[in-house]
Amino acid sequence: MPARDLNEEVIEDLYTEALVLADDARAAFDLRFTERSANPDDMTRVALSIEGLRTTTRLMHVLAWLLNQRAYLAGELTEQQIARCGALPEERASDADNLARLEPATCALIEESERLHARVARLDRDWRIDRIAAPPVAALHGRLAEAFAVG
Repeated sequence: MPARDLNEEVIEDLYTEALVLADDARAAFDLRFTERSANPDDMTRVALSIEGLRTTTRLMHVLAWLLNQRAYLAGELTEQQIARCGALPEERASDADNLARLEPATCALIEESERLHARVARLDRDWRIDRIAAPPVAALHGRLAEAFAVG
């Protein structure tokens, strides 16, 4: 999706999805409940802890990026502020050995968080490419030309 299509509706839909995933991750990685339902071995508990930290960190990065976009769209951040401080951190992929120890539902949740991060990373990358390719003055000139149908 081109950055020009990045609007409040897209951001709000992604934000809602990220909040739901974050709540699901909290429940999935809460060791207090896991210990009661099944008695995992130490390596499984370590895998659950590691992947839980990776997943929740991934989701918090996505949520922070989306909150920055909401602030930008609301006029609370300037384009320069969001360009300087609003980049989405790089993804830290899950470990296959850890995933092999986890329940399928937990793995599905992790994969869903990775897909969400990848979608938001594409939006972030496209937005930054558009800003580099079209500095603010050039973008304004382009909008004026479109408005007045000047070639």
